[in-house]
Amino acid sequence: MLSKISQHPICARTVGLAGGLEAIDVATGVSLARTKDHPANRALGSVGEVGSWQSLLALSVTVLACGKATGDRRLAETGGNMLAAGIAASIVKTTIKRTVHRTRPNVLMDEGRYARGRPGTGIGPWQSFPSGHAALSFALARSVARTYPGLAAAASLAAAGVAAIQVVRGAHFPLDVLAGAAIGVGAEALTHRTLRSKPDDAGHDPSVS
Repeated sequence: MLSKISQHPICARTVGLAGGLEAIDVATGVSLARTKDHPANRALGSVGEVGSWQSLLALSVTVLACGKATGDRRLAETGGNMLAAGIAASIVKTTIKRTVHRTRPNVLMDEGRYARGRPGTGIGPWQSFPSGHAALSFALARSVARTYPGLAAAASLAAAGVAAIQVVRGAHFPLDVLAGAAIGVGAEALTHRTLRSKPDDAGHDPSVS
């Protein structure tokens, strides 16, 4: 269960949560989310939902369908890569969330509760680690950059923006989004390598050239 924390100013009580990196992470997350209830941050939170699995699944399928419909092989490849990388990232982040639990910053700030450890849970307020929005956003951003190098900077910036919003809105601590980003990048690299290892329709192995 989530443990109660003594009723002191939040920034002060984070010091007693744990030593080292975790304490810094919690204190930083709370500091960055101090205006989470401001209307502007609430609006940002809505924008950040473009990084949800529903939105990114729809985007991936749309890109793939448009590529197929127009005969644009490069676009279709991008959509397929986005879909594969997104699914892989989602599986990894969900597995971790179900293995460990960590209180979200907004729970700590609003209720004075914080805990982390095993086992995981399917309950949202306990699923701060890792950030699914960051994982999926970076998986798709890397997929886009893979086939459209000219869009690499814009895609990475968009993914970083989605990840940053999760911190300022109090949904995740900084290390949660960094872990999510790493999962996304790793998932894309793995699925790209797997897809490239499969022969194409003509029986040619694209990994051999």
